[in-house]
Amino acid sequence: MPVFKGVRALLAETADASARYLEQVRGRPVVPSDEDLANLAAFDRPLPAEPATAEAVLKELDSIGSRATVAATGGRFFGFVHGSALPAALAANWLATAWDQNTALFVSSPIGTVLEEVSLRWLLDILGLPAGAGGAFVTGATMANFTALAAARNAVLERAGWDVEADGMTGAPPVTVVAGVEAHPSVLKALGLLGFGRARIVSIPADSQGRMSPDALPVLRGPAIVCVQAGNVNTGAVDPIREICARAHEANAWVHVDGAFGLWAAASPKLAHVVAGAADADSWATDAHKWLNVPYDSGLAFVREPRHLTAAMSMSAAYLIHGEHREPSQYTPELSRRARGIEIWAALRSLGRSGLADLVERTCRYARRFADGLQAAGYEILNEVALNQVLVSFGDDAATRGVIEGIQRDGTCWCGQTVWQGRTAMRISVCSWATTAEDIERSLEAMLQIAADVRRP
Repeated sequence: MPVFKGVRALLAETADASARYLEQVRGRPVVPSDEDLANLAAFDRPLPAEPATAEAVLKELDSIGSRATVAATGGRFFGFVHGSALPAALAANWLATAWDQNTALFVSSPIGTVLEEVSLRWLLDILGLPAGAGGAFVTGATMANFTALAAARNAVLERAGWDVEADGMTGAPPVTVVAGVEAHPSVLKALGLLGFGRARIVSIPADSQGRMSPDALPVLRGPAIVCVQAGNVNTGAVDPIREICARAHEANAWVHVDGAFGLWAAASPKLAHVVAGAADADSWATDAHKWLNVPYDSGLAFVREPRHLTAAMSMSAAYLIHGEHREPSQYTPELSRRARGIEIWAALRSLGRSGLADLVERTCRYARRFADGLQAAGYEILNEVALNQVLVSFGDDAATRGVIEGIQRDGTCWCGQTVWQGRTAMRISVCSWATTAEDIERSLEAMLQIAADVRRP
């Protein structure tokens, strides 16, 4: 067919450009230069009147765009909680894009549907969650929290005799929603989207590491949802989930776990104790593009009883033919969506149980090395390094900001700024498969040199 003329050569050029980028990314600064950023202005022009060849489009993207990326795949990007795509997951992503599957129904994507089914079983097993739980493959933690909390809303109101899917929220029995003061903004956003009202959330105080205090839980009467956290975005701390679940379930409340990155600790026999009790909850949210290291975007929602998930997410139409397989669109907010389960399957298949455990444990060791090295140099570590997050202060707030700015300009590595309990801190997050011990030592050396320069009178 004419439309496919030259596609092999085009994809070969794409593979060459991509491989060249990945080969060079480790040797370049983590952030693009001012010149590379300025060159992005070349894209800002009126839509051309005439078509361009695919080869010309690729050349323009590569020549300008590749240089203007943040080198998050290179192993020394420690900002936010960004993973980088495993080779098998990247390859699967390319192939799945060539397949261009809409994993809404089995009939529209048998391979996408089956690999979601297999991946879901594997994920529940490796994360220690109840076998048979429902699952949704979505964009990220915000949508995963939204999806799981929609199921929670449906369930707690159903117990109160209200059909929220049919009758909406107007006139519904009030739902008490409880979250820790350190709840991630994505949870609050999801609750707002679901109509609970961000200002109506009962906020529970936290300890010095951001862990919710179980003793501060209010008396729960009527429909109630309690949101807990597995992995504070600053400290990595985990709420006392088992104790909170026990108290909440006594009142017939629903417990939801926001485990965007921390839930993956369950995949490590050495670290699973950190998230002990997580399996006692009713729903969970996590990201696959964090510690599983699949390409963006990839989030996961799990619900203990699948019927609550399908009650909140299902749709019907005469042309949507359902078969005997799990129909993915009955578990997600979207109908049309890409086949995320394919690259998740590839990542799990390539790592295996031991490889995933090693990835989690290795990156946590690297975080500990950062903490030890910085502390030995006289700088203050503000958190208990239980997982892969490190908070460090280089003195007063101005000095800490100066060090962070210096590190970001230097380009050896990249770390972000945060405020923890009123103090400015540098936040280090280690979760990339590509990070090596050499990357840690090189980055630590740069941090210490820049900190010494900033603090020198």
